[in-house]
Amino acid sequence: MAYNLLKGKRGIITGALDANSIAWKVAEKVSEEGASIVLTNAPIAMRFGDINKLAEKTKSQVIPADATDVDDLTNLFNKSQEILGGKIDFVLHSIGMSVNIRKNIPYVESNYDYFMKGIDVSAMSLHKMLSVAMKLDAMNEWGSVVALTYMAAQRTFPFYTDMADIKAMLESITRSFGYHYGKQKKVRVNTISQSPTKTTAGTGIKGFEDFFNYADALSPLGNASADACADYCVTLFSDLTKMVTMQNLYHDGGYSFTGVSSEIMQKFQS
Repeated sequence: MAYNLLKGKRGIITGALDANSIAWKVAEKVSEEGASIVLTNAPIAMRFGDINKLAEKTKSQVIPADATDVDDLTNLFNKSQEILGGKIDFVLHSIGMSVNIRKNIPYVESNYDYFMKGIDVSAMSLHKMLSVAMKLDAMNEWGSVVALTYMAAQRTFPFYTDMADIKAMLESITRSFGYHYGKQKKVRVNTISQSPTKTTAGTGIKGFEDFFNYADALSPLGNASADACADYCVTLFSDLTKMVTMQNLYHDGGYSFTGVSSEIMQKFQS
């Protein structure tokens, strides 16, 4: 059921790879709520995904962009405004990559070239994106930027290796840039700390299935789905959350504040 919460708004959705992507679900939801959008992803990711199918479904255009490249981001914001007919109201940053995780390199043995690549792609890209948008004055007042993160930025999950540090940086950029963008243009910047979610990227992490089941058993409401995360993004893009900024918002069924659940305790009963 749609409520027209984003009627007349213009947005940029990054990172939609396939129908399992949170960004894909967000693109569908914001379109249902009346927004006009542009889709973007790195050229190499576009070759392996189905983004053109999503573009057809949401009646949107695709602008290839490397989120680590300031020139590409400048082109993205300029072209998006041309296509959509005005300044941008919301942006979803759904960009993350760790070569160390892909190659199963333990945290204490991290390849630092890979580590720096992960920082640039997954965290610094948000800073670059916000900086470009601010310099171009590309966003409307009371605009909203949401980046996807994970609770490994606060707690240690051994399998998340260098991405834990990278997400911590992402959240720090949200607070720091959120202050300046709010002061200058009343643009709000937040992160959503999502439950383990069965995306193409998530399921590629070693041991993901076991941890997904653990988190589901610990959370009083169970794991939040990609569809539910998309609904939450809609609220943060809407005018109903104008005074929410610089926040890391947990969307995890209560996992982040649950010490232990009865289901997990039962597994240890003698």
